[in-house]
Amino acid sequence: MSGPQHETYDVVIVGGAIYGSSLAWWLTRTPGFGGKVLVVERDPTYEFASTSHTNSCIRQQFSNKTNIQVSQFGARFIKNFRQFMGGDPEVPHLPLQSYGYMYMADTPEFAQTLKEGQAIQSSLGAQTKHMSRDEIAAEYPFYMLDDIIGANHNKVDEGYFDGGTMFDWFKRMARRNGVEYIHDEVVGMTLNSTGAAVDSVMLKSGKTISAGTVVNTSGPRAAATASMAGIDLPVRPRKRYTFIFDAANPLDRDLPLTIDPSGVHMRSEGKYYLAGCPPDVDPDVAYDDFEFDHSIWQEKVWPIVATRVPAFEQVKVINEWVGHYAFNTFDQNAILGRHTKVDNFIFLNGFSGHGLQQSPAMGRGIAELITHGEYRSLDLSPFNYERIEKGEKFEEKAVI
Repeated sequence: MSGPQHETYDVVIVGGAIYGSSLAWWLTRTPGFGGKVLVVERDPTYEFASTSHTNSCIRQQFSNKTNIQVSQFGARFIKNFRQFMGGDPEVPHLPLQSYGYMYMADTPEFAQTLKEGQAIQSSLGAQTKHMSRDEIAAEYPFYMLDDIIGANHNKVDEGYFDGGTMFDWFKRMARRNGVEYIHDEVVGMTLNSTGAAVDSVMLKSGKTISAGTVVNTSGPRAAATASMAGIDLPVRPRKRYTFIFDAANPLDRDLPLTIDPSGVHMRSEGKYYLAGCPPDVDPDVAYDDFEFDHSIWQEKVWPIVATRVPAFEQVKVINEWVGHYAFNTFDQNAILGRHTKVDNFIFLNGFSGHGLQQSPAMGRGIAELITHGEYRSLDLSPFNYERIEKGEKFEEKAVI
C-alpha cells in the first residue's frame, strides 16, 4: 500500500475491511461502472477490525423478508464463490457447513414468534422447520430441554463458512481489477458551498483527495467518519465475546449453532466448540477498548453451556477474544444508501453482528446504487438512511 496515484477518484471508500473490499470488488464487476476507486484503510493488518473477530455464520432465520433474501443470496454466493469470482482456478471453493441454527424458545410467546418467522422464511423458500421439544430430543438427544417449549431449525444453507477467505479474495480481486488500496486515514472532509456534497477528503498523511462519491465502510468507527461530513450516525462499538473450548466428552454429532434463551450461543468448531455472548451490561465502548472481562466465561457462558448440554460439564477454554459489533443503536439493522442532504455520501454501516453473512448482497447493492442510481438485483431500500431521520425502525424480531 503506497500513497494515492491520483488526486481525484470517482469513489473513495473509507475502510478496507469486509464491506470496503466487498464494495470495491463489486464495483469492478458491475456493468456500466468504469471509474477510479480508492480504498483508504487505517490499519492494513486488520488486527482490530470486526471482520477479523467474526464467527463467520450465516442464517436465513430472520423475521424480515429483506434480511432473509439478503442471506439467501449470501448462501448462493458462498456455494458458488469461484464462479462469482470469475472462475479463476486459483480461487478456492468455500464450503458452507450447514448444521443450521437451533433457535430455542422457553416461553409460549417466543415460540409463537418463532412459528411466525418460520412461516415467512418458508414462503421465501427457506427450509426452516419448527420443532417440538420431543422432536428436538429425538434428533439431538444431548440437549437438556426441561425449560424449552420448541425451536426453529434449518440445515439447508445455514451454518458456518470461512469468512476470512471470502474477505481475502474480495480484497485480492479488487486490487487485481484496478482498485487502489492505501495505508492512510481519512481525518476530515470538505463540503461544497451548499453543504450538499463532499468535495474532498483529507488524509492523515497530509494529502487531499477529490471524490465523486464517498462511501462510509468504517465498521464500528462509522459514526466518526460520518461526523466529518456533519452527519450524526447511530452506530457505536459494542463488545462481543467468543470462546473456543475443548470438551472431555465430545458429542457424537455436530452441535447446531444453538441460540439459548439466555442469549448465549454455541456451535461445533471442527473438533472443538465455540460459544459467545454479549455482556449483561452492554454499553457503548471506545474504539480502542478491547479489554477482556474474564469473569464472563465463568459466571455466564459456562453455566449456560454446561446446563444446556450436560456433556459439557468438563470443558477447557483453549482460545478467547473480544471484538466489536458495529451496533446500530436505532434498530440493530444495516444502514445503507445516500444521505438525504449530503447526496454523494453513502452509508454501508451498522450491521450489528450480521455483517459477514450480508456482505455479498450489500456490497452488490451499493455498487448498483453508485453505478445506476438504484438497487437492481434486490431492493435494499428498507435499509436506507432516511428511515433514521424519519424515526421509522426496520422491524426485525430475530436479532441475536
